[in-house]
Amino acid sequence: QVQLVESGGDLVQPGGSLRLSCAASGSIFSIGTMGWYRQAPGKQRELVASITRSAYITNYPDSVKGRFTISRDNAKNTVYLQMNSLKPEDTAVYYCNAVSPPFVSWGQGTQVTVSS
Repeated sequence: QVQLVESGGDLVQPGGSLRLSCAASGSIFSIGTMGWYRQAPGKQRELVASITRSAYITNYPDSVKGRFTISRDNAKNTVYLQMNSLKPEDTAVYYCNAVSPPFVSWGQGTQVTVSS
């Protein structure tokens, strides 16, 4: 019911920055919280950031807190992830997520590689 398309992944040097975007379409009216997850090779998928629909309450794990910022533009049906001070450990496929109860939707993922 909800389709998500991520963009913005790239190869960057440690300490660099990237801004990811995720555009939603379909049953947009039902979307509540949106978020970003990532999965590195051989590791479990983990939450990177989330943001609620109208109150814009955000949540971050300690691993990215202070470096990443999630935001959303409901008029554009788009959620963003600003990533600063990137580390090699941030290398992963980043997935956009949308909760539209009782469903959860996922994007196709975008590759972020942090390396010298």
